[in-house]
Amino acid sequence: MQIAGIQKLTLVDFPGHVAATVFTRGCSFRCGFCHNPELVLPERFNPLLSEKQIFEFLESRYGKLNGICITGGEPLMNRDADKFISHLKALGFDVKLDTNGSFPDMLEKIIKDGDVDYVAMDVKSPLSKYSVTAGIRNREHGTFDSSLRPSVPPSLESKIMRSIDLIRNSGIDYEFRTTISHPIHEPEDFEKMGEMIKGAKRYFLQNYKKSKRINEEIDYEPFTDEELEEAQKIMKKYVKDVGIR
Repeated sequence: MQIAGIQKLTLVDFPGHVAATVFTRGCSFRCGFCHNPELVLPERFNPLLSEKQIFEFLESRYGKLNGICITGGEPLMNRDADKFISHLKALGFDVKLDTNGSFPDMLEKIIKDGDVDYVAMDVKSPLSKYSVTAGIRNREHGTFDSSLRPSVPPSLESKIMRSIDLIRNSGIDYEFRTTISHPIHEPEDFEKMGEMIKGAKRYFLQNYKKSKRINEEIDYEPFTDEELEEAQKIMKKYVKDVGIR
């Protein structure tokens, strides 16, 4: 595993758990608002930690931690992600996985192995805007052009929807979530995202917070309280439990 860091204690990342968070290096997306550029951009990478270091720390925290969050970057880029998760589970920890949904084959294997207890998937935008929102096309654009709607590669569309279906039907606990900001998201986007995850058990709107980000040239802005409430109202037509973070 390409492990870039560890947060030794979190009370908020894994619902109902006293946990540590492991950060993996590398991502298949380049979301401009991403606040972890050192995990995504090769020119910003920091030295890696070894799995041995991680396991030694966790073994020293027996009885104090009961959960491990694995986030990134995109953890499922690692070909040995399933083995790493199985090792954590064998050590006696519950495991939460964060993913962007672009590696459904690995996700399916991990779910079938039964070693993950909670999955959180980021739903970036409606499928028609994914290429722009996730920065996988038009990376040369220094500004976000809301009129730019390149066709989404069929492979990406199918991967995102397959991951949503895998999680929704997995039988394990989960959430979908979207980091929302101007100028990326528009009111009509929430109807389309609602259709994508219709029938899901839980969804969170995560309002953008100004901080370091991958694309410093775009002036991202958070939604107002009124806009958040309107987005929540729309999403509740599709998902029963809709929260705001």
